[in-house]
Amino acid sequence: MLTAFARAFRTPDLRKKLLFTLGIIVVYRVGTHVPIPGVNYKAVQTCVNEASGNQGLFGLVNMFSGGALLQITIFALGIMPYITASIILQLLTVVIPRLEALKKEGQAGTTKITQYTRYLTVALAILQGTGLVATARSGALFSGCTVASSIVPDRAIFSTITMVVCMTAGTAVVMWLGELITDRGIGNGMSILMFISIAATFPSSLWAIKKQGTLAGGWIEFTTVIAVGLVMVGLVVFVEQAQRRIPVQYAKRMIGRRSYGGTSTYIPLKVNQAGVIPVIFASSLLYIPALVAQFSGGNSGWKAWVQQNLTKGDHPIYITLYFLLIVFFAFFYVAISFNPEEVADNMKKYGGFIPGIRAGRPTAEYLSYVLNRITWPGSLYLGLIALVPTMALVGFGASQNFPFGGTSILIIVGVGLETVKQIESQLQQRNYEGFLR
Repeated sequence: MLTAFARAFRTPDLRKKLLFTLGIIVVYRVGTHVPIPGVNYKAVQTCVNEASGNQGLFGLVNMFSGGALLQITIFALGIMPYITASIILQLLTVVIPRLEALKKEGQAGTTKITQYTRYLTVALAILQGTGLVATARSGALFSGCTVASSIVPDRAIFSTITMVVCMTAGTAVVMWLGELITDRGIGNGMSILMFISIAATFPSSLWAIKKQGTLAGGWIEFTTVIAVGLVMVGLVVFVEQAQRRIPVQYAKRMIGRRSYGGTSTYIPLKVNQAGVIPVIFASSLLYIPALVAQFSGGNSGWKAWVQQNLTKGDHPIYITLYFLLIVFFAFFYVAISFNPEEVADNMKKYGGFIPGIRAGRPTAEYLSYVLNRITWPGSLYLGLIALVPTMALVGFGASQNFPFGGTSILIIVGVGLETVKQIESQLQQRNYEGFLR
């Protein structure tokens, strides 16, 4: 990987792309520290220090924003509205025939779906920004903080609208910065911004574990966490690269005096076909009951049960539900993102077949059978990786936002591997030594 980056910096046009990407990253990180108007910045800092890493219900969104959510800055919402909009559009593509037709139209249809994603991102940013301002005004953003109610001193409607507009504009700027990286940088703009947001919280989280440690001034815990993180990175890289390759043979056709086809290829089915989406779905779904209970009044029985069982990451009921939801959403997302019948029809249309399997419906059934078999270990792997923060809670007394937790480590490794592949592919397009030798 380091060799690929060194070679990229020696290539003039790739060096420009890398430096441009680094410049966009600097702008993005500066924006995560610029507070919006109408917020008492001193009160925010006081509550952040009192929280001591326990970010409660907003930990996941705060992680995706690089810590900007709890700082209530112009980039407080970060990339989360765009991620949510992309997932919603991807799910609607299966349900709405018009979106499915656009997806099959190629570049023109993809451009149209991207435009819809932008509109939905802005709408979600307005909704989430309004919810964040209302939460900050009520003092629920930092439960237990002594000055939480004075974070937003001005309760006027104009001040509220100004705050929401600033956060929505910040989300639009983040979306624009990501598209700039995709067009003029090294590509994968949104994923790189997500990578930077998560990686930015690592140093503070690791240092918090060191300060909370008791063995040799916290260095034993610190070193152990680093070692566990390296092992997890190796495990995640191994599983993310693992795939089942189904061989495909294309029949040879004679057109005139020329023969076409007769080539052999394969269909790569990844063990973790769903990626990090099931973990995000499960986390978001488990946040909903706790969020409703937090804003509901009274002392009803269901509220007490939710606060007792679904707000603590180390509770057995929470662990069980979290694991089962991840397994369920892994199968659900794979079912809607990979259509065996469509793949079988395309193979049959172009004269392709799997050796030993008849074309058409038997091929679709075989693909579905193989996909279900490899999704089981993939979903169990996702569930075990996601439970690492819970084990850290028990073993080290760390916060729920353990630096090498499931969501963060999956995104970091996935984006890192994809970025390195893109740089290597661009290097191969500019280096012809292999063909000349």
